[in-house]
Amino acid sequence: MEKRILTLAEVAFTLDHSLLRPELTIKEVREGCDIAKKYDCVSVCVRPSDLPIVIESLKGSRVLPTTVIAFPHGTAATGSKLFEIKDALDKGAVEVDMVMNYARFLSGEAGYVEDEIAAAAECAHRGGALLKVIFENYYLSTEHIIQCCKMCKRAGADFVKTSTGYAPGGAAIPDLITMVKHADGMRVKAAGGVRTLDDALAVIATGTARIGTRSSQAILEEAKQREARGELFLGGTTDG
Repeated sequence: MEKRILTLAEVAFTLDHSLLRPELTIKEVREGCDIAKKYDCVSVCVRPSDLPIVIESLKGSRVLPTTVIAFPHGTAATGSKLFEIKDALDKGAVEVDMVMNYARFLSGEAGYVEDEIAAAAECAHRGGALLKVIFENYYLSTEHIIQCCKMCKRAGADFVKTSTGYAPGGAAIPDLITMVKHADGMRVKAAGGVRTLDDALAVIATGTARIGTRSSQAILEEAKQREARGELFLGGTTDG
């Protein structure tokens, strides 16, 4: 792969700073918002109950407030997911990351899952928000991932996303390559295990548009140092 010079701002604008761990205190959530603002990340992805706090914390910045739906297992009933989406949008979220009911998908009920995603997309779009659909790739084969991409495209999703970060495996480069290839106009988000700048560069090199990580500060501090040395570039990063 040919080297391509990046800027710190370009790397930052791929990051959805993750504030989803269940034990995070409100003080830590506010500190996370300060990190996202300091580095101009594209968004913070927060627990639904924290949205009012986060929106207040992000006031005056361009960092987007994002939340999760049916997190982390995806097994909530469709009506519950739609209520969560509407509630999140009413509170001010502009993007929602919904966990697909992968248990139903693995049970052979792809039609149920596609109908649910279509209803979620319609609900999100009606409120002016984007829908990201989380697959949880650790439990899926490559053929499943391709099928899920096609299903999400038909259903009107805006993003397809690798994982919650709570399964035994997260964002694998071969899965991201598959998702980018079959996204058909949707964007791809990686989450789970992206902790270093080199991890992030390998993900970006696949054509992935977003990265969900709680390691934004470490990633961007390293990016800042490499940019100062003229060493912040893509190239030869997708083999790992």
